[in-house]
Amino acid sequence: MASLSGTRVAFLVANEGVEQVELEQPWDAVRSAGGEPHLVATEAGEVQAFDHLDKADTFPVDRTTAEVSVDDYHALVLPGGVANPDQLRTDEAAVALTRAFFETGKPVAAICHGPWTLVEADVVRGRTLTSWPSLQTDIRNAGGTWVDEEVRIDQGLVTSRKPDDIPAFSAKAVEEFAEGAHEDMPQPSGTAAA
Repeated sequence: MASLSGTRVAFLVANEGVEQVELEQPWDAVRSAGGEPHLVATEAGEVQAFDHLDKADTFPVDRTTAEVSVDDYHALVLPGGVANPDQLRTDEAAVALTRAFFETGKPVAAICHGPWTLVEADVVRGRTLTSWPSLQTDIRNAGGTWVDEEVRIDQGLVTSRKPDDIPAFSAKAVEEFAEGAHEDMPQPSGTAAA
């Protein structure tokens, strides 16, 4: 496994609705590789995770979206859960932070419903990615190409479909995070290339 020593990774979630396994297992993979995961949420306090539609564990928030900047982190993870990314899409700071990772070429990993935040940030145009199948129309309408694959990598963006894909998702995310920024990443709409 690639080393993430000295690598800070933001796990961006809403305070309620994240799918617990999509948070915990990639978090453990980052930590096992020597990285430093931080839980970034829309509000201070705790995050209520879910196991599908049932409440699961709670997790302490490290920092809020209003307190962080892209400069604080080397990589970003967007776990799924239906309610989680739907709430993130309405948080201007979360959307701006997501967009900033693409503007700076830093690696991003999104699983299941997580790509909804990418759609809101207008960063899927010209990219090929996967997600939970119900997002494929949203991805296509946002200018992306949707594929039904266990894991898809597109210039620093790692995506997967569902919890069954987590082992492949976590392994590829750690690889991309270890590689660091991709200077050749396409810029989101409305931004100039650096």
